[in-house]
Amino acid sequence: MRIRKVIFVLAGLMVLAVLVYQIPAVKTRWSWRLEVASTFMRGVLNPVGELPTPISYPTLTSVPTATPTPIPTQTPGPTATLIPSPTPLPSSASLPAPEWEKQDINNCGPATLSLYLRYYGWDGDQFDISQQIKPERADRNVNVEELSHFARNYAGWLRFEFRVSGDIQLLKQFLAAGIPVMVEEGYMLEESYYLNGLTDDRWAGHYLLLTAYDDAAGTFTAQDTFKGPDQQLTYQQLDDGWKAFNRVYILVFQPSQEELVKSILGLHWDEDYNRQAALESAQAEADANSGDAYAWFNVGSNLVYFERYAEAAQAYDTARNLGLPQRMLRYQFGPFFAYFHSLRTEELLALTAFALRVTPNSEEALLWNGWGLYRQGDDAGAIENFQEAYWVNPLSPDASYALDFMGASP
Repeated sequence: MRIRKVIFVLAGLMVLAVLVYQIPAVKTRWSWRLEVASTFMRGVLNPVGELPTPISYPTLTSVPTATPTPIPTQTPGPTATLIPSPTPLPSSASLPAPEWEKQDINNCGPATLSLYLRYYGWDGDQFDISQQIKPERADRNVNVEELSHFARNYAGWLRFEFRVSGDIQLLKQFLAAGIPVMVEEGYMLEESYYLNGLTDDRWAGHYLLLTAYDDAAGTFTAQDTFKGPDQQLTYQQLDDGWKAFNRVYILVFQPSQEELVKSILGLHWDEDYNRQAALESAQAEADANSGDAYAWFNVGSNLVYFERYAEAAQAYDTARNLGLPQRMLRYQFGPFFAYFHSLRTEELLALTAFALRVTPNSEEALLWNGWGLYRQGDDAGAIENFQEAYWVNPLSPDASYALDFMGASP
């Protein structure tokens, strides 16, 4: 009888704990702790190790080159006139910071975009965005294309553009012109999640909204949905973290500002031109420092844009040999494209397996693992992966396409 009573009490406490956890304030506060605990246990039982190095090296040219189509130059015509020098930038610029919003767990992308849209008078919040592009709260990544999808479909009265290979001067130009800039960059987590047993490189990706700069201090002011409003970081700090994401920058602006944005971007308004310039810039960085893993990774990502997959895979091989952060494939998926399309399926599956140990619910890794299995003739395994990806994000067009392709249901 006493044992039965203890069981009833324990069961009641468990039910009560579950009910209390459903209270939003409690759930927000404790979900971070639970994620740390679950990741720790997973890391102890199945340490992820380091991102795997290449299994094989197919015969290719020694290194991918970055000059297939030289960037066009502007040749003055017979009646060319002198172009006025650009107006010097002010030594500082500061834009009104939108009302700050602390991100929910795994929600820095929607939260930062929410701040950006709010700058222009939008009255929504991060959850209005996340429910349209990542309905599963545990989904740990929102990429730039998903943010673009929301802005263009649910805030269509604004313009949304993104480019890569930005620089400090360009960021300052936009801020001086009254346009905040959103960037994605790598940073170090304040606490370890123990991905690899008792170790963790603590590197992760994060979005920031830049609203000011100050040349005297050499700093940007960033609205950080995790750390707080008006965070200061030096120009060098920003660029060091930014490089890992191909120096991508996001621009949201009013239709009346389109000509202004075009004038600042110049030839980089054209996406192909921008990517070609990014490819050449990344290759130059890799040539200047052959041990720069991020430079080689960016070479690969820009080659993927041009569908030069075999060369991209070779660049990713070099980056992997040099060493990349454990969470790199949580945020960037160029290697999956490159290895799949260059028919290096074994490499693809090695990377997706690693990515899924780091992030078990990564819809992108699940999808590409499925495509790798499909290529190996494992239709059942592919469908299972596609279904899992769909369950993580039922709004994913890629998951829906994969299931339709296989003639399978969710």
